[in-house]
Amino acid sequence: MIDWMLVLDIGTEVAIVALAALLLIIIASVVTRVLARRWPKLQSSLHSARRRFGILVLIVAAWIAAYVVVPVEFWNEIYTRILLIIVIATAAWTLNAVVAVGFDGLAHRYITDDPDDRLSRRARTQLTVLKRLSTALLVVIAVSVILLTFPGAQAAGASLLASAGVLSVVAGIAAQSSLGNVFAGMQLAFSDAIRLGDVVIVEGEFGKVEEITLTYVVVGVWDQRRLVLPSTYFTENPFENWTRTSAELMGTVELDVDWRVDLDAMREELQRIVQANPLWDGRAASIVATDARGGLVRVRPLVSARDASELWDLRCDVREGLVAWVRKEHPEALPVQRVLVNGFGGADDAEGSVGQSSST
Repeated sequence: MIDWMLVLDIGTEVAIVALAALLLIIIASVVTRVLARRWPKLQSSLHSARRRFGILVLIVAAWIAAYVVVPVEFWNEIYTRILLIIVIATAAWTLNAVVAVGFDGLAHRYITDDPDDRLSRRARTQLTVLKRLSTALLVVIAVSVILLTFPGAQAAGASLLASAGVLSVVAGIAAQSSLGNVFAGMQLAFSDAIRLGDVVIVEGEFGKVEEITLTYVVVGVWDQRRLVLPSTYFTENPFENWTRTSAELMGTVELDVDWRVDLDAMREELQRIVQANPLWDGRAASIVATDARGGLVRVRPLVSARDASELWDLRCDVREGLVAWVRKEHPEALPVQRVLVNGFGGADDAEGSVGQSSST
């Protein structure tokens, strides 16, 4: 005969557990929505944390409800341990999302549109590495707690501890390269050698640091390729960092022109070009002759810009503008090759042949 009172008690307990779980999920949803309105940039992180918390609550609620419905004598130790492992893993997964929300919130405080904000880029770099380190630490802790749920874990731990010396040597040799990259990644994050957004030249390629992890660094090259370099590369090899202290840069454009070039007129044209160009930051714009040989004069316009990307475009604009100016306004400054056509002669013959030339 069915004991309706028992069924009613069990139904009441299950309903209480379900309502409690639902209430926790609703509270978490309301909290995340309020925080998302206040900090819109954290919306994706908050929704991820809310979703994981909901899954954890449902698993725990289902476990409690199952204990209420199913008599204790029917529970197998294996089933209990499996559920416990699932709860531990889900709790670590949820905690990782909550920690990520905290790190993302701190990182968004340092996001600015100023490419010269070195403190912001350094802080975001360190927070990114710490976030990855916290994830690895949570995984290690979760695995350790799961192992401790097994009865023989303590005995196994004692035996492993006894042979720790041998194991540490073997593990150190086997993982020397990986551990080296991990320590190099932490060194890069806190030594301020490179930061997220730094403009660098590595392996002869010009690019920007897009990602710094515990083991590798991703550099985005100007043609949208990606260089993935081990962290040890930046601790063992020299490289150029164009934004180490400031994003402002100066660059040159080299042109070979004839000796008859009017340098003063070219300087005036350079000033006209840069003043009409929004990429110029107003710090430097000058022209000097750096060499004169083989019938040509090498001139070097020097210009400045706010960052590497704008400097590259400004140099191209200056080069194109000066080439067009020489071709249209001063064709006598075009490179030519002089040839002596009356053979070997004295100084008078050579002087009389100066005006004879042929364009290359």
